[in-house]
Amino acid sequence: MTIAMNNNILKIDLDSEKFVEEALDDEIFEKYLGGRGLGVKILCDSLSKGTNALSKENPLIFSIGPVTGSAVPTSGRFSLVTKSPLTNTIFHSNSGGFWGPYFKRTGYDCLLITGKLSDVGYIVINDYDNIEIKSAEDLWGLRTTETVEKIQSLEGKISQVLCIGPAGENLVKISAIMNQAHRAFGRGGVGAVMGSKNLKAIVIKPGKKDFPINDKDHLKKLRIVAIDKIRVVPVTSQGLALFGTAALVKVINQFGMFPVKNFQSAYTDSEKIDSISGERLRKEFLEKNEGCYNCIIRCGRFTNTGEKSGKGPEYESLWSLGPSTGTFDLKIITHANYLCNDLGLDTISTGSTIACAMELQQKGLIKDNNLKFGNKDKLYEIIESIALKKGIGTELAEGSLKFSQKYNAESYAMQVKGMELPAYDPRGAFGHALNYAVSSRGACHLTGFLVALEILGSPKKIDRFSVRGKSDLLFLKQNQSAVEDSLIVCKFVGYALGFEFQARFLSTISDKKISITDLITIGERIYNLERLFNVREGFSRKDDTLPKRFLETPLNEGPSKNRVVPLEDLLNEYYNVRHWDENGIPTDELLEKLSLKRLI
Repeated sequence: MTIAMNNNILKIDLDSEKFVEEALDDEIFEKYLGGRGLGVKILCDSLSKGTNALSKENPLIFSIGPVTGSAVPTSGRFSLVTKSPLTNTIFHSNSGGFWGPYFKRTGYDCLLITGKLSDVGYIVINDYDNIEIKSAEDLWGLRTTETVEKIQSLEGKISQVLCIGPAGENLVKISAIMNQAHRAFGRGGVGAVMGSKNLKAIVIKPGKKDFPINDKDHLKKLRIVAIDKIRVVPVTSQGLALFGTAALVKVINQFGMFPVKNFQSAYTDSEKIDSISGERLRKEFLEKNEGCYNCIIRCGRFTNTGEKSGKGPEYESLWSLGPSTGTFDLKIITHANYLCNDLGLDTISTGSTIACAMELQQKGLIKDNNLKFGNKDKLYEIIESIALKKGIGTELAEGSLKFSQKYNAESYAMQVKGMELPAYDPRGAFGHALNYAVSSRGACHLTGFLVALEILGSPKKIDRFSVRGKSDLLFLKQNQSAVEDSLIVCKFVGYALGFEFQARFLSTISDKKISITDLITIGERIYNLERLFNVREGFSRKDDTLPKRFLETPLNEGPSKNRVVPLEDLLNEYYNVRHWDENGIPTDELLEKLSLKRLI
C-alpha cells in the first residue's frame, strides 16, 4: 500500500540555525498514516529515556496527514507531538484553522524542531527549501494577539502564525501554543516546550506545491455524500452549528455530570445553568460563526460582550473558568477566556488548577482570600499571575498536581497522570471514566469519547453505568480517535462519518482499497506505541487511576447521585481486551502482531 504524501520531513536544528530535508519511507505512512501517528513514531525513535521535557533535546513535531488540505470535509487539522512537561508522558494534540493546509503545500509532511536558539527568534517557512530564522527581540513579551498582528505586518496578512504568549515564555507548565491567537494546542504545557527553545513563533506562508490524489473523481463523489450526511445528523447540523460546543452545557447537566467547584457537585439548577448555556451565549454575545479549512459545520464562535470581542468560549473553557471556580457570570467567563488565549494558557488546566486552590482555601489549607469559590472579581488577576509567575501564580503555574502536593493535599487535584480532567464528572459515565484513567496523555476526553454513546446516544445509546462491554467499545473508540488524528480530520465529523467513510476517503489517496480492519489495526498500533513510550518512562497500572473522590465519594444529588467509579473491574476487562498484562504492559504476542518493538 502506498499513500500519496510529500514524503519529506523538514528538520530544523535551532542550535546551529540550520535545516535539512530528509525523505520519509512509504512504510511509515502505511503503518502510521501521518499526523499523530507519524509524530508518535518519530518521537519514539528519536527521544532517549528520561529526557527532560524542557531540555533542548525534546523535539516539537508538527505533522499533517494524508487528507490534510484535500476535498475531505474538515481536513484542515494538523498535529503536534512532544514530551509533556506537565505529565512527563508522550503528548499529542491537534489544531485546526489553515496552518496545516498551508504547510502541506510547502512540500513537507512533518516539521521536526530540536535545539535552542541562542537569542529569541521565530521561524518563517516561505515555501519548499525557503526557510528563515529571524529575531524575535521585538516580539518577546507580547501577548498572542499582538504577536500575530506584528508578524502579519512584517510577513504579510495571509501568513498563518503559531506562537506562544507570556505563559510559554515563562515556561508555565499549563501553557499553550496558540494558532492565530485564538486556536490552541492547549494541553500538557506544550507552550513551555516552545518557550524553552527561545522560539516565539512559527510562520507559514502558502506554498505552491500540489499534492497527488489517486482518484480525484471518486473523492469528489464521496465528498458530496459525506456533506449530505453531515447536514442531516443532528449533532453536526444543529447542535454544533447553532450553539458550538457550548451546546453541551445543558445536556451534560441533565445527566448530573456538569462539575461545579472542583467536582464537589455535578448538578446545577436550571436558572443557573441557563445563565451560562450555549443558547445564552448565542443570543447575547455571538458575533459570527467561524470554521476551519473545508468545514461546513462551523462550530467556532466569535463573540462580543459589548466591552471586548474574541473567540469562544468553548464548552470546556466555559466550564473550567466558570462553574469549576464557582463563577456563573457569562461575561466574566468570556473575558477570562479571551485573557487565557492572549496570555497563551490552556483554559482547562488553568481553571481546574485555580479550582483546586480554591478548594484548599475552602478547607483551610491555604489562607489566600483571593482564592475563594465565586470570587469572580479576582479571576483575571489570578490568571495573569499564573502566566507571569507572580505571587501564588508561581505555584499554580506548575498545574494542580504539583500545587496540591506542596500542601500535602493531592486528593484535591482533579487530574490523571498530572493533567487536569475536562468537564465531565466520571461518576456519571463509567466508560468515559475508564478513558480518563488509561489515556496515554493523562485525563483526556478526546482520545476515546464514550460520552458520545453513553450520553449523546451517537451512534447508539448504551447504559452509562454498566461495566461489561465498555472496554470493547473504548478499544474501538480509541483506535478510531488515533486514526482521525492521523488522517487528520476533526473529531466532530465522526458523528456523521465513521470508520467506513475514513477508509473510503483514504482509499482515494492510496494505491489500493483500505478496509475498516486496516484502520482499526493502524489505530491500535499507534495507541500501543504511545503506551510503550509511557512504560519506558516508568508508567504502569498504578498510574491508570482516578482521584479518590471519584472512587470513594458518591455524588449526593442529581441524576448521577450515589455512584462511584468501579475502576478495578473496568481496568481488568480493558487490559484483557487490549492484550496487556496485569500491569498494563503490552504482551509480546500483541507487539508481534502489530510489528512493534519494545522501547526498552
